[in-house]
Amino acid sequence: MVKRLDEFRSFREKMNARILESGHKGIQRFFALDSQAYQEGALPPKTKELMGLCASMVLRCDDCIAYHVIRCKEEGCSRNELMEAFNVALVVGGSIVIPHLRRAVALLDEMETPGGGE
Repeated sequence: MVKRLDEFRSFREKMNARILESGHKGIQRFFALDSQAYQEGALPPKTKELMGLCASMVLRCDDCIAYHVIRCKEEGCSRNELMEAFNVALVVGGSIVIPHLRRAVALLDEMETPGGGE
């Protein structure tokens, strides 16, 4: 799992840098807006990451789901908190969310395996 997480993070960072080096102002502004949305504010980052996770599940974006599961764990979310967020996403998105729910829980299981998320 460590290798898969490292590859995910490495690819994401590499490609984000590659995209941003284009100098396109609209893309740069969107990336900045996205980063700022998850910073401390009236809601803590943990809550915002859970919200991002729910939205990503409803929109069925596996890369986004993985990113937010990782960020949720980094922000200290418990399994129970994540399961409640998964439930909200399932209720909002319907049964089409189930395949993404399976992959999210598989990632969570791997991350919670000793040595899996390091």
